[in-house]
Amino acid sequence: MLSRDQGARQGRVVRAAHGALGEVEAVRMFLNSHHDGLAGRPIDLAVASEEGLARVEAAIATERARNVAIAGASS
Repeated sequence: MLSRDQGARQGRVVRAAHGALGEVEAVRMFLNSHHDGLAGRPIDLAVASEEGLARVEAAIATERARNVAIAGASS
C-alpha cells in the first residue's frame, strides 16, 4: 500500500510521462523498465522520494526534448 505522499508522486510521474511520451505503452515501458541513467526503474525511484521524483522528471524532460528533436528532423 502506498502512503499519501507516495501516491501523489506516482500520479505526478505518470502524468509527466504521459505528457512527454503520449502513448500509454510508451509511458508504461519508460516507467517500468530499468533506466541506465537513473540506475533503476523510474516508477520505483519517483515513488520512493521527492529526490527520486525530481530525477525522473528530469529524465522525462530529456526524453521529451529527444522526441521533439527527432520529430523536427523527420519533417
